[in-house]
Amino acid sequence: MGRVTERVPVVRVRYADPAADGAGPSAADRPRSDAVAVEEPLELRLNGSVLTVTMRTPGADIDLAHGWLLTEGIIGSVADVRTMRYCGGSVLDADELPRNTYNVLDVELSEQARASGRAAEAVADARRLRVTTSACGICGSASIEALRARLPDGDLAGLECAIALPDIADLVRSLRTTQPTFVATGGTHAALWVAPDQTQRGSAEDVGRHNAVDKVLGAALRAGAHPPFGGALIVSSRASYEIVQKAAMAGVPVVIAVSAPSSLAVSAARDLGMTLLAFARDSGVNVYAGAHRVRP
Repeated sequence: MGRVTERVPVVRVRYADPAADGAGPSAADRPRSDAVAVEEPLELRLNGSVLTVTMRTPGADIDLAHGWLLTEGIIGSVADVRTMRYCGGSVLDADELPRNTYNVLDVELSEQARASGRAAEAVADARRLRVTTSACGICGSASIEALRARLPDGDLAGLECAIALPDIADLVRSLRTTQPTFVATGGTHAALWVAPDQTQRGSAEDVGRHNAVDKVLGAALRAGAHPPFGGALIVSSRASYEIVQKAAMAGVPVVIAVSAPSSLAVSAARDLGMTLLAFARDSGVNVYAGAHRVRP
């Protein structure tokens, strides 16, 4: 597993108090080192041809790749992946974790997945979006309809998932305990998946909020979960459209965000029959969609 933090030199500057007598210019401390979250590119290839490049925190790359392939509609199960290998490295099977940090990961799909017209269409879409950013893709109602067309049942309205208000605060507190890199650096996001039986099945950190989600969903897929996963996804970041999209593709009907939602995330959650909760705190939460799943 690659390093997740790095020490860099820093000079801490503190502003002078303007109310103090004889206030002068800002004072600078002597140089020291500070921990920052590592950010490196991961290039994901399909049979040697580039699918996407995402800036991520190294580690759990195999989970990240599986999660990304799942949420892009390219695979629907672990069996759809025949092999994954780092360029210049050995083939990784479903049970083997990466032992070194590489930045290029090559995927070979199974014959069944390669023969799937749906997978081929998803691959074509992915190649049109070579670099993954927080603003990828098209906007507005067209993007929601495109997402709906990729969901097996068209939406998630039929997925049952009751979540009690007192449990939301507990889940947010649980999420905080899964963020050692954030504690060290203040520079990462986290995601946590809670299964329908209310058990916490996995968490991940990353400089990219979408990567943290992919790592969690990919780990769940590799551990035997099958879409629709059900349950709830808790994220430390804002709830953007891409977070709702990834939850929808995995069949997770509830998204709980510590920060704010975006307008398109709210529209997508409402249109797809999902529950979207944001500004989740110990004291309360805002319900933007799917209030029928929230219990007192």
